[in-house]
Amino acid sequence: MEENLESIEGYVDHIIYRNADNGYTVLVLVCNEEEETCVGVFSDIAEGENIKAKGSYTEHPTYGRQFQVKSFEEKAPQDEVAIERYLGSGAIKGIGIALAARIVRRFKADTFRIIEEEPERLAEIKGISQRKAMEIADQVNQKKDLRQAMIFLQQYGINTTLAVKIYKTYGQEIYGILKENPYRMADDVEGVGFRTADEIASRVGIRTDSDFRIRSGIQYVLLQAAGEGHTYLPMQELTQRASRLLEVDPEHIEQHYMNLAMDRKIIMRQVEDSTQIYAATYFYMEANTATRLTQLNAVFDVPDIEIEDRIRKIEKKTGMDLDEHQVEAVKEAVRNGVLVITGGPGTGKTTTINTIIRYFELSGEDIMLAAPTGRAAKRMSETTGYEARTIHRMLELNGGMEGNAGFERNEQNPLETNLIIIDEMSMVDISLMNSLLKAILPGTRLILVGDVNQLPSVGAGSVLKDIIDSKMFPTVMLTKIFRQASTSDIIVNAHKINRGEKVSLDNKSMDFFFLKRYEADKIINVTLQLIKQKLPKFVGASEYDIQVLTPMRKGLLGVERLNTILQMYLNPPSDRKKEKEHGAIVFREGDKVMQIKNNYQLEWEIRSKYGLCIDKGTGVFNGDTGIIEEINDFAETITVNFDEGRMVEYSYKLLDELELAYAVTIHKSQGSEYPAVVIPLLSGPRMLMNRNLLYTAVTRAKKCVTIVGDDTTFEQMIENNSQQRRYSGLKDRLLENKEEA
Repeated sequence: MEENLESIEGYVDHIIYRNADNGYTVLVLVCNEEEETCVGVFSDIAEGENIKAKGSYTEHPTYGRQFQVKSFEEKAPQDEVAIERYLGSGAIKGIGIALAARIVRRFKADTFRIIEEEPERLAEIKGISQRKAMEIADQVNQKKDLRQAMIFLQQYGINTTLAVKIYKTYGQEIYGILKENPYRMADDVEGVGFRTADEIASRVGIRTDSDFRIRSGIQYVLLQAAGEGHTYLPMQELTQRASRLLEVDPEHIEQHYMNLAMDRKIIMRQVEDSTQIYAATYFYMEANTATRLTQLNAVFDVPDIEIEDRIRKIEKKTGMDLDEHQVEAVKEAVRNGVLVITGGPGTGKTTTINTIIRYFELSGEDIMLAAPTGRAAKRMSETTGYEARTIHRMLELNGGMEGNAGFERNEQNPLETNLIIIDEMSMVDISLMNSLLKAILPGTRLILVGDVNQLPSVGAGSVLKDIIDSKMFPTVMLTKIFRQASTSDIIVNAHKINRGEKVSLDNKSMDFFFLKRYEADKIINVTLQLIKQKLPKFVGASEYDIQVLTPMRKGLLGVERLNTILQMYLNPPSDRKKEKEHGAIVFREGDKVMQIKNNYQLEWEIRSKYGLCIDKGTGVFNGDTGIIEEINDFAETITVNFDEGRMVEYSYKLLDELELAYAVTIHKSQGSEYPAVVIPLLSGPRMLMNRNLLYTAVTRAKKCVTIVGDDTTFEQMIENNSQQRRYSGLKDRLLENKEEA
């Protein structure tokens, strides 16, 4: 590729456009009196600088001939004209064109040497005081340091944007760090992961079995595992994964565990006959969660007759009729500091929660309701008639750094309430649970409500399951499907799937359909027909409210391919709609999009119909979906309208956090409810195509489920009860606390 590149050399006459965030620049370069328009990523470049650029000429439909710059290096200005031009370009504060001319007339080609070695001589020139002479020298030298560092980093294949970040972090130390331990950058510099550091290290010539590399690699594997939901890995598996990643023999890896443990980077725990290895942060999250749950697990002595009496009063007043499991749940809530209520759809979790709320209200207690996502909180508010918030809002998120969310509510400033009820607990990961518990004082009652048969949280840990499996906390399982729910085949079939029973596919249902198709493109055609013609009228919702849920990201029916096709038919290109291309995705006004990572700093505001801000806050979370309202090329922003009318402006450099959401993975749909879902099913990896996944997908629909695809795959998924093993140690930590007590 490199061979075909051309080189041009000249000075930067003027900069037409520049994006300060990513360094993307359009500038005019004068080469032998000819002007060339150059585009590319330039770091700290200023008008008047001399550069040599490599790249190729392209023809732009609007702007004509341009030189696309792949790489460039700064050349020290050779002749006097070039020196004068550089000094007078504005690159050095306090020197204008006239003063630059005077300096160069005096010192000629020796100007730079004088500035660097004998700066005091600048004061010989009229208009330059001794102080100003020193300031000029400082600037030239400072720029020289950055310039040299950039050139140094570029030889290791580091792009300019990253090079500026690295230089800002380390300054002149960069040379030593790069030669000794580039892996430090994976810890210190945002945007440098293990892989980037590893690439740099191999270019610098660091041995593949160096200590720094192996230790950094081990931590990277644990970080990757957390991304898959594991809070730890068994030693054997960690060694194998690290050995594959680093291409180093397993025994070379195991000898580093003790050192990492001494440095408190990892924690090792022996449980039965296996050694669990944690990244330290996750271990402390689990240990702290276990300790705090145990502290909350108080027992309150309230006579049975008193509770039953009050329940009867509530039933009379509200017309609710509780079955024995629900009565049991209310009693346990009154008698215990921690209670888990779990059950599938239609088993009366809402009635139970409502009774508990009214029970404690009669005693004048303060109650807080929360759920992990905006959608789940909104649904909780609708079903209880009380304000429910996201856990993040309840804890008063203050926009800390990613993964280290800063909450105003914590040990020093706890939540002031008597009772906290959390819904959709299956979605809560260990990090959020840990933050929640820090803000709850012993003596507060905590009720955790969820469906343990759903998929585990997107983040690491399996909090709800571990709490139930530890058998240390009262747990009420609601199993009876209530009369009004038993007319819904979505609910009936969800329970059949969960029990591994056969589901009838005769399409005699009013809300559960199976359309048999055996080829990907036919499945997609049927999906489009359903969304565009049949379902909106059937469920009384718009095309946008109907959600396609698919098991996988890649493949013929994966999220990526489906989104491209669905976008083409549901929001086709139009002169009236602006677009922004980002990598392989084209974002278009009117597109349905999803945030794909937690961003605690993103600001949102809710506006009145006159455009005035009526509420604002920070935080947009993994799985939040919205519609692109506006793409603004001038401001370089995309405005997205999320649930509840939260408007968020994304700068173009944040677009990695968004993807199209006409189709989403079943994992990402957790905690959301849609009027109708369409599930394309062909085949996929056995570990993924399991009962939990199908159950979670089916229970996302309020009014209609349509599965399009292969009935054999559907049946195999119901039979396949093997879940992907999730390594989490909360249960172990809880049992350790019990033993110590």
